[in-house]
Amino acid sequence: MKGEQRQFKRTLVTTALPYANGPVHIGHLAGVYVPADTYVRYLRKKGEEVLMIGGSDEHGVPITLRARNEGISPQDVVDRYHKMIRQSFEDFGISFDVYSRTTSKIHYETSAEFFLSLYRKGEFIEKTTEQYYDEEAEQFLADRYITGICPRCGNPRAYGDQCEACGTSLSPTELIDPHSTISGSVPVLRKTKHWYLPLDKYEIFLKEWILEGHTEWKTNVFGQCKSWLDLGLQPRAVSRDLDWGIPVPLENAEGKVLYVWFDAPIGYISNTRELFPNDWEKWWKDEETRIIHFIGKDNIVFHCIIFPVMLKAEGSFNLPDNVPANEFLNLEGDKISTSRNWAVWLHEYLEELPGKQDVLRYVLTANAPETKDNDFTWKDFQARNNNELVAILGNFVNRAVVLTGKYFEGKVPQGGELTDYDKEMLVEMAGIRKAVEKLMDTFHFRDAQREAMNLARIGNKYLADTEPWKIAKTDMLRTATILNIALQIAANLSIVFEPFLPMSMERLNKILNISSFPWNRLGAADLLPAGHILGIPELLFEKIDDATIEIQVQKLLTLK
Repeated sequence: MKGEQRQFKRTLVTTALPYANGPVHIGHLAGVYVPADTYVRYLRKKGEEVLMIGGSDEHGVPITLRARNEGISPQDVVDRYHKMIRQSFEDFGISFDVYSRTTSKIHYETSAEFFLSLYRKGEFIEKTTEQYYDEEAEQFLADRYITGICPRCGNPRAYGDQCEACGTSLSPTELIDPHSTISGSVPVLRKTKHWYLPLDKYEIFLKEWILEGHTEWKTNVFGQCKSWLDLGLQPRAVSRDLDWGIPVPLENAEGKVLYVWFDAPIGYISNTRELFPNDWEKWWKDEETRIIHFIGKDNIVFHCIIFPVMLKAEGSFNLPDNVPANEFLNLEGDKISTSRNWAVWLHEYLEELPGKQDVLRYVLTANAPETKDNDFTWKDFQARNNNELVAILGNFVNRAVVLTGKYFEGKVPQGGELTDYDKEMLVEMAGIRKAVEKLMDTFHFRDAQREAMNLARIGNKYLADTEPWKIAKTDMLRTATILNIALQIAANLSIVFEPFLPMSMERLNKILNISSFPWNRLGAADLLPAGHILGIPELLFEKIDDATIEIQVQKLLTLK
């Protein structure tokens, strides 16, 4: 069992629930959704049974703050952003089987049932503590509703949970001169009762399950889990005093809701139930199903420690098999900040660079922050588009198809005897499947995409070395052999790139006049039979000029 890899019949992939108090940006896409979608598309192409679950996280204090600031209801806020987020994912080809939300009726029911299951088993600790209360507003104050002077750096606008000036995590009682952001009054401490999940009770289990049983996890994930466990775990509240959220399903619990960290991961379960009301349990409770959580590094503790404890305490659910969390993506050397608008928003990208979804998918995978933070720059975006997508992948496909049109009327030619160099090219092509699979299966998507692009490089080198446009003057059989091989490489590119560049590969399939080949045909040299008629040539990608990039750079510089 220690680090052992077992075979499963099906795979459930979950993606971190984006918070519905704003649109999504490239950091979200790079950290979670592009790698998850790439992996799911790969498994589907292999013919495996796989399910991709997503949804919006719609509870918590930031949503109530935005609603209060805008003079609207929290439901108005989440309705607006849930729709915007879902549309952005659809536009970028993120192929969820279901994308739902945590304000759905079935989510309320599932969360309440889960809470009651743990409550009836005696898993919670009931504890009364003192928390700040606004006597004017007549309500307990969530951490973000309290501001004061940071005891570390003196910032006068520190929040009750964190000082954004120095980054220090705080508790409300540490603030100097605290004030309520609702009424401006000085809050008072008042006793309140909450329910706590005793994480410390499960420390031994977690150490065995993670530190001994999952040594194959990514180093950044394993290391963060070990740090948490080495420091020792403490009970964590699963409820809070708030009027926006899922009510605690107990008598005498008025004004108390489930803490958002508790109800949000249950959204994976409720969204599965929404999709398969009568068959959802096989995805969560059948031992032949493995669960993979795609998240960012800020969610590692929730998905590797807290949610597994919840599932273990409930007793009937599978635990995750892997949590391939990514680190953060920075923007032009600076941390992405939604409050400063320092971000590339997906909906704006689509308006300003229409039709270039796959370009962004490619660049974000090439720069994926897989084990450490990485940086997105517009100059690199331009260079990768022009020097790789256009000059390598697009150029090779176009040359192969155009030359076939010129010399063989757009039909795949019947080749002749193969030279040693031809055979060498076909051996390299045949090896691509094993190389890519090894990387995809271990969540190394950046390297897997690089291997895919290497096949296009092989194709370009082959055409450059054999020069069929010269040979056509004297030897059409040899020209036919060269172009047949080139077209087989192009057809293989349509397979290997489909998980990475789904929209572009649809266009490539039209250019080659083929349906999508299954994954197990990757590496084959007979994908296109002699006489097969190709489609109309077109450029897969187009160059992005300096002026286009300068507009994006200047847009960011105005925020400095």
